[in-house]
Formats: sequence, C-alpha cells, structure tokens
Amino acid sequence: GGIDVENVTFGYDAESSEEPVLRDVSFSVAPGEQVGIVGPSGSGKSTVLNLILRLYDPQEGRILIDGSDVRDVTQRSLRAHMATVTQEPFLFNDTIKNNILYGRLDASQEDIVEAAAAANAHGFIESLPKGYDTIVGERGVKLSGGQKQRISIARAFLANPRILLLDEATAAVEPESEMLIQRALERLQLGRTAVIVSHRLSMVRDCSQILVVLDGTIDEHGTHDDLM
Repeated sequence: GGIDVENVTFGYDAESSEEPVLRDVSFSVAPGEQVGIVGPSGSGKSTVLNLILRLYDPQEGRILIDGSDVRDVTQRSLRAHMATVTQEPFLFNDTIKNNILYGRLDASQEDIVEAAAAANAHGFIESLPKGYDTIVGERGVKLSGGQKQRISIARAFLANPRILLLDEATAAVEPESEMLIQRALERLQLGRTAVIVSHRLSMVRDCSQILVVLDGTIDEHGTHDDLM
C-alpha cells in the first residue's frame, strides 16, 4: 500500500498551451498511513486521486505503488487493491445487495451484512420493506444522499482494499447522516493506506500529514498542528 508520487506534471489537454493542472508534484505515503489533501476548488486535489487510480497518465514524472510504476501493471490488477468513496457515489439500478456485492463478487450474504453493518448501513437497509432486495433506482434515486454514501462505503469494506481514496466523501450528505458516515470512514481507514481529499478540517485533522495544494503545486505540508 505504499504510494510515491514523483515529480508529476499533468494537464487534461496535453496539447493545450494552458498551464497544467499539476506541476512537479511529489509526495510519499507509507503503507498504512493516512494523508490529507486540502486546497481551494480547482487546485488539482481530485486530479491526484485520478492519477493514482490511473484514469490518466502524467505527462511528466511517475506514480509508484509499492515500488512499481502504475504504467507497468494492468489496470485490473492495480484497481483490485484500491477502493474509492467519492462525493457522488455511483449506484446501479439494482438491489442494495448487488450494489454492495460489486465490491467483491464472490462474497456471501453474511459478508455483505457485515460490510453494511461496518458502514452504518445495516439498520436503514433492514427498515426497508424489501431490505437488501430493495431496488435503488437509477443512480440510487430512491435513497437519500447519506444512504447512498453508506452503501458505497459498505462496497469499499467488502472490497477490503490496501489503498483507500476518499474524495469529498461527506460533502453531499444531509447533516443527520454526516456523523454516521464519518465514523464508518474512520473504521474503513484502520490499517489501510488512505489519501483523503476534503474541504472539511474534521476529515483530515488526524492525518499524519496534510498536503496543501494551491494552483497545481504543493504549497505547504505537515501535520495539522504544524500547519496551524
């Protein structure tokens, strides 16, 4: 679960004369370490996660996972060791059970319930007339933002990844769900490498290091107390 980002420069349009989104960004995350990334909108925070997932390749520099360049392994094998929880979780127009099962297709019903409980989702699922067999609708339209997010977290628990990528995971949920989601995310991070993008100080306060990204570069880094 170790991550090394080395001198990465990246722009979404490599042929454009516009300034790249990230410029000469370098940092390391030790296995099992939690690192926060903060900064204003448009500064390049989410782009860092996209590059770790290898949704894009940098124009310059490289990204290593446990010493291997992500370009030297298949995307399938890379992503098998990662899970993401984003601001807008994607749910299929299927049952709650199958949406959680997407995290690990060979999981048992017991595994699914255990993951849902860890994500603080089992209670609300059981209260639904059809429980885990409830159809969530297109993109989860039949559920609240907090309920969708907890199903997304349950999926991540089931996947049991080495690396966890959180992108504004509590930004679009109702206030009454936020504490439940934050506690579930804290459990999910235990023993895992985590990179956490957030505008909310409470999400990154306990990280071993926080990176402050401004205009595509790391402007400052340190613990919460250092930065304050």
